[in-house]
Amino acid sequence: MEQFYRRILEVVGEDPNREGLRKTPKRAAQAFEFLTHGYKVDIQEIINHAIFPSDNDEMIIVKNIELYSLCEHHLLPFFGQAHVGYIPKGKIIGLSKIARIVDMYARRLQVQENLTKQIATTLMEVTSALGVGVVIEAKHLCMMMRGVEKQNSVMKTSCLLGAFRKEEATRKEFLSLIS
Repeated sequence: MEQFYRRILEVVGEDPNREGLRKTPKRAAQAFEFLTHGYKVDIQEIINHAIFPSDNDEMIIVKNIELYSLCEHHLLPFFGQAHVGYIPKGKIIGLSKIARIVDMYARRLQVQENLTKQIATTLMEVTSALGVGVVIEAKHLCMMMRGVEKQNSVMKTSCLLGAFRKEEATRKEFLSLIS
C-alpha cells in the first residue's frame, strides 16, 4: 500500500522525497489499514459470550455512539453518531458490544444507508430481539469538501426491525427517546 500512496503523491505533482513527505506513504498506509480494520473483525469475537439471560422486556437504548467511516464512493470520511435500541426477548447483550458492532461496520468502506441496516440486522440476529431500531446522523466530507460543498448538511438514516417497524407506539417511543 505504501507504494501506491507514493505513486499518488507523484501523480498529484508532489515530490515524495521532500522532507515533509518522506514518511507519508508509510503513515498513510497505516492510517488506511486502521480506518478499514472492520474487515478483519469477526462478530463472534466482538460478542465474546456477552449475551446474558434476562427477563427484561423493556426498550434498551444506547445513544450518541460516535462513529467514523469512509465513503465507499470517494474514500472521504463521514462521521457522526448512532442511536441504537432494542427490545430484549429473554436475553440482553453487553453494553459495550453494541458500540463495538457499530465500529465493526463503520470501519469499512461504506454508505450510511447500508451501515445503518447492517448494525440493525446484526443486533437483531445475535440477540433474537423483539425489535431493533438504529438511527445514524452523520456529516459527509464528500459533500462538505467537494461537490456541492454544503457545510451544515447532516444525513439521517434509520432502520427499524420487528416491533420498531410494526408497532407505531414502539417506534414513537424510540424516536422520542433518542431526540
